[in-house]
Amino acid sequence: QVQLVESGGGLVQAGGSLRLSCVASGRSFSNYFISWFRQAPGKEREFVARISYNGGSTYYRDSVKGRFTISRDNAKNTVYLQMNSLKPEDTAVYFCAAARFNQATNMDYWGQGTQVTVSA
Repeated sequence: QVQLVESGGGLVQAGGSLRLSCVASGRSFSNYFISWFRQAPGKEREFVARISYNGGSTYYRDSVKGRFTISRDNAKNTVYLQMNSLKPEDTAVYFCAAARFNQATNMDYWGQGTQVTVSA
């Protein structure tokens, strides 16, 4: 069992930065790929970024490449999402999720989400 708790969301102006954290409790955190997803009002949840077990591989949706960076610290059971050059269209609830394999669907565990609002 893995519990995930996100934090770090908030209100920021366009062009600003935020760093989201996803802290996991439970065993074997390093055995999971961790992904960030987001869901804007009235829209479907979408994949944002994913990181492999040891952080050696990362994956991003095209619209955030070059602006967002995913990283992890397995000693702290934490995954980060550094978000720079934020745009109003990045406004959403951001969720982290864990999966045993490299996948973007059928995640095993989800956090409760953290709100990110980017003002124009």
